[in-house]
Amino acid sequence: MTPLPTPQQLRYLVALAETGHFGRAASACAVSQSTLSAGILVLERQLNAQILDRTAAKHVAFTTLGHELVAKARQALAALRAMAEAADAARAPMTGPLRLGMIPTIGPFLLPRLMPSLRASYPALKLFLREDQTERLLEQLEAGELDVLLLAEPCACAGTQTLAVKRDEFLVALPHDHPLVAREHIAISALTAERLLLLEDGHCLREQVLSVCGSNPARVGEFAATSLHTLIQMVAGGLGVTLVPRLAVNAGITEGTDVVLRQLEGAGGWRTLALAWRPGSPRAAEYRALAPLITAAAG
Repeated sequence: MTPLPTPQQLRYLVALAETGHFGRAASACAVSQSTLSAGILVLERQLNAQILDRTAAKHVAFTTLGHELVAKARQALAALRAMAEAADAARAPMTGPLRLGMIPTIGPFLLPRLMPSLRASYPALKLFLREDQTERLLEQLEAGELDVLLLAEPCACAGTQTLAVKRDEFLVALPHDHPLVAREHIAISALTAERLLLLEDGHCLREQVLSVCGSNPARVGEFAATSLHTLIQMVAGGLGVTLVPRLAVNAGITEGTDVVLRQLEGAGGWRTLALAWRPGSPRAAEYRALAPLITAAAG
């Protein structure tokens, strides 16, 4: 019978895959480089399999089988963490560490109102926050590096359990001297001739706005913004128009600018804030308990 890998060997393997460097992987695992190298070698001997391609002398290279084993190592470590989480959740729900990932178009606008209510409701909960784009957050969730995410749907969230928390409507953001300012409500069709300003690729809000307004590349602004704050400044500078979530408006993103906001008329003029976690997570009930607090904080 083939000896089973130890959790430590699996951590060595995953760390090496993530860092691509023996020294950095050893540092991440808090061991010496020689200890990590020996651990990988022992694992290869145990499995009677070549995990690393040692003909690539100048860099770490995994064999095809090695890549497959890294994926299985991540799954195994996630399963081990789930066992510990199940025990913790049974003993004392909503206590201990919780690793929450948020996208940049939610975090800065929600957290100032959410954190006080979380501390008041669950004082023993230790919240660790990670802000990143949707795709990378989902990768970290799958790898077990994060516990739960707060995302905006629609998004490519297949393979997760999701719970809709709040509908977040879009408002039209216009330069103060734009002709459409004269209207209290602006139909989506009225934006077809406008230069549309967007966030850069990778932000789900970019795709959501294009989905609402139509993805005609001829009218998409030449420059993309790295954040919603930058996007608002571009509108204020007269470079075009955009859609901005109500969540960000309630947090004061347009205060002190010459940007004018108008209601958007038309079907589908919103995004949905949603929690996402790994299916079968033993802490699913705890994640669901977060929903009312998030709904209240989102306004």
